[in-house]
Amino acid sequence: MDLKIYKRRQLTNRIGLTLSMLAMGLGLFVLLWILFVLFSNGLAALDWAMFTQSTPAPGSEGGGLANAIMGSLMMVLITAFVSTPIGIFAGVYLAEYGDQSKTAELTRFVTDIMLSAPSIVLGLFVYAILVAQVHHFSGWAGSLALSLIAVPVVVRTTENMLRLVPGSLREAAFALGAPRWKVATFVTLRAAKSGVMTGLLLALARISGETAPLLFTALNNQFFSTNMNAPMANLPVVIFQFAMSPYDNWVRLAWGGALLITLTVLVLNILARVFFRDKALS
Repeated sequence: MDLKIYKRRQLTNRIGLTLSMLAMGLGLFVLLWILFVLFSNGLAALDWAMFTQSTPAPGSEGGGLANAIMGSLMMVLITAFVSTPIGIFAGVYLAEYGDQSKTAELTRFVTDIMLSAPSIVLGLFVYAILVAQVHHFSGWAGSLALSLIAVPVVVRTTENMLRLVPGSLREAAFALGAPRWKVATFVTLRAAKSGVMTGLLLALARISGETAPLLFTALNNQFFSTNMNAPMANLPVVIFQFAMSPYDNWVRLAWGGALLITLTVLVLNILARVFFRDKALS
């Protein structure tokens, strides 16, 4: 009887492993297929003009993505400056002060809703409260929409990383007479800084390819501009528009822009998963 049960469990285990390997193989095949198509088309579009010239007019030859690259960099950097302090301080509050607080419970509830909300909904929200009120699109509105996406990610990551810090470390700091705010900022936050930085980089990697919120906020600009109070070019929207165009030159630039975003996200993920992890282990 025991031998039959053992063989049945062994067969079940083999079936489970086989199905898991097939699912993994299918996922890797699709991923490699996507990357192959992206790199084969994107590498052919990379040249010096892409980084030095602005987007071309319809039907014209040449041109590049300099204005879109600059616009995306400016909006992402402003988003980082906004989301970093807000997300980290909110995460510290939830982890260190919010155990028995109704405000903390409400904050966690709102954060979870924002994490699961579609990005287009956040874009429409910023459009209603800002763009529709000032009657023009702007880079500031795009940065605000991206910040609403990045802040919940930083908040949740910071809170989770701080909760992984051993309680004995806090108790030792309290035993030395340190106040609670100093323990939270100079002890637990410093111990979890690698995880917090990882969460910030992953949040930036997520927003770098968001298109829907920028369609309702920053829109686009064919010309090179650093004016954040006006419509601003950005890579996601340019890729969205150029990829569906009938012009071969625009489609080529769309592939090049998609490759740039993919490489950027790849670099940010490598930094988050390797560099800061090694620092934490050392």
